[in-house]
Amino acid sequence: MVDTVVTYALVGVLAVALAQRVTLHLQAKIDAAQASGLPQTVWLVDGTVLADAGLLLAALLAVGLVYETIPVAVWGRTLGKAMFGLTVLDARSKSRPRLGRTLLRTAMCQTLVFLLLGILELVPCATDRKLRQSWHDKLGATFVVKG
Repeated sequence: MVDTVVTYALVGVLAVALAQRVTLHLQAKIDAAQASGLPQTVWLVDGTVLADAGLLLAALLAVGLVYETIPVAVWGRTLGKAMFGLTVLDARSKSRPRLGRTLLRTAMCQTLVFLLLGILELVPCATDRKLRQSWHDKLGATFVVKG
């Protein structure tokens, strides 16, 4: 949760700017429709709104990927993991995972969260008795340890 809050906070500035831009864009469309004096349909979802939503999603995925991948590859942990004394290790070597493995691990985790299947990440973690690996840990050949 700490890592999610940090990621969202980093993207929050962009989110506020995009929300303001979308609000101004939509208000201009509404004002133009009202000024015409004719009944009109004003679509609230258009190319501008979708482009800004796509930009926000891309920024969220990019920041999350960088925030998780690099610290895990360099130190074996992120800020949130460090706060709770957790370390990510390579399942084979029992050392810090290499960049490729952490990239795979993070991409899988973000994909599942993006698809709103993040809760399914808990199932293998709860049933895997050996290393308590979740799907992204299995794909990245990593596991998380306390200490």
